[in-house]
Amino acid sequence: MHLGEYLSSNLHANSPLNLARFALHAMRIKTNLFVIFALLLSAACANAQKAEAVTLQQFQKRLSEKDGKVLIVNFWATWCAPCIHELPLFEKLNKENGDVEVLLVSMDYDLDPDPTKVERFIDRKKLESKVLFLTADNPNAWIDKIEKRWSGALPATLVINPKTDKRQFVQGEVGEGQLEKLIEAVK
Repeated sequence: MHLGEYLSSNLHANSPLNLARFALHAMRIKTNLFVIFALLLSAACANAQKAEAVTLQQFQKRLSEKDGKVLIVNFWATWCAPCIHELPLFEKLNKENGDVEVLLVSMDYDLDPDPTKVERFIDRKKLESKVLFLTADNPNAWIDKIEKRWSGALPATLVINPKTDKRQFVQGEVGEGQLEKLIEAVK
């Protein structure tokens, strides 16, 4: 029954009771729609990936773990165009190669310690790789503790085989096929 039929069959002239019933019915419909929309929105937010905040010490501990898969660590920032350009390569590797673990380490903290911007970026780009929000300021004071050859320029990629202790490091944007070669080099 559409609205016109409802009105003509249920609303009679001078019938405030029927008008009140109609208003109540319309209000229930609006409330139900609002509840459905709120549930859908909360489900979408619940599935959104968050950037895991880690301290430098926690991150160093993660890098030194001796078991597990080959670790691909990409240092990037939301403001870095070459970083953003290479992210699809890491996402593809993460989806297609179960023998590696991809960590995308956000270096945004030094300029903006609020991870919200990074999390919005993760949502917008639909990133599925694990994202760490490194909560260490003044990168010049600690970058050599991560990799001695690293000047601090972004992007940078570190590949570690925890079983062999072999490491490969690339400063600058990686190209198609380069990640696979780095993985082979640490086997």
